[in-house]
Amino acid sequence: MHARHLANQYRQTSVSSAVLDANPHQLVSLMLAGARERARLAIACLDRGDLPRKAQAITDASAIIGGLNGALNLDAGGEIASGLQALYDYAQRRLLSANLDNDAGPLREVDDLLGDIESAWRAIAPDPA
Repeated sequence: MHARHLANQYRQTSVSSAVLDANPHQLVSLMLAGARERARLAIACLDRGDLPRKAQAITDASAIIGGLNGALNLDAGGEIASGLQALYDYAQRRLLSANLDNDAGPLREVDDLLGDIESAWRAIAPDPA
């Protein structure tokens, strides 16, 4: 158990460092990756029958998606921001369904949906130069 605790501390430090060093575009990428990771963790927890940890992973994914949704600038973002808002709202509803029904299907759907958004977001990354 001690090794797991140390690994978790290292991971948290690594994530914190990545967040501190990230520009706004990279922060969105980290959030999308984090939400996807939590959705996949929830699937694994369902497979193991670990329902409390599944619920926590879904809660974490939902919080991250809520943060992404809250960061949208609907005035400046136009149709793209409105479309993302609708997708994030849909993902939230699917997470709720997965949690209530202990169903991995909606979790896979959310992971795929966020994966598509993540790929598109990476494709428009600003040039580092």
